[in-house]
Amino acid sequence: MHEWMGDNGHTPHIVVDASFDGVNVPAKHVKDGRIILNISETAAHNLKLTNDSVSFRARFSGVPFDVWVPMRSVLGIYARETGQGMIFSHDSDSAEQKVRNNEVETTRSRPHLKVVK
Repeated sequence: MHEWMGDNGHTPHIVVDASFDGVNVPAKHVKDGRIILNISETAAHNLKLTNDSVSFRARFSGVPFDVWVPMRSVLGIYARETGQGMIFSHDSDSAEQKVRNNEVETTRSRPHLKVVK
């Protein structure tokens, strides 16, 4: 998703649950237990995306900071310009999650099918 967004001129952002053990983000930028991180090539220096973690160096209010985020704490990724992306469910229930206005919103809905002609 990150690569596809960059290739299409969009700015990838990840939503992180900052309450997970091992998350290293600037605490003053955490709101409601979450932080939104710009992981574009211009914002995230030395970006490393692995199956286990996301790490990079970035500036927050002009101050350099080494970010390290375990992959299990990543709630989703989306394009800033469109708000479209993917939310990762860590729950066993069937909660539907959407990204709106740079916030993660959770709503429960019944599954439904739509006929496409």
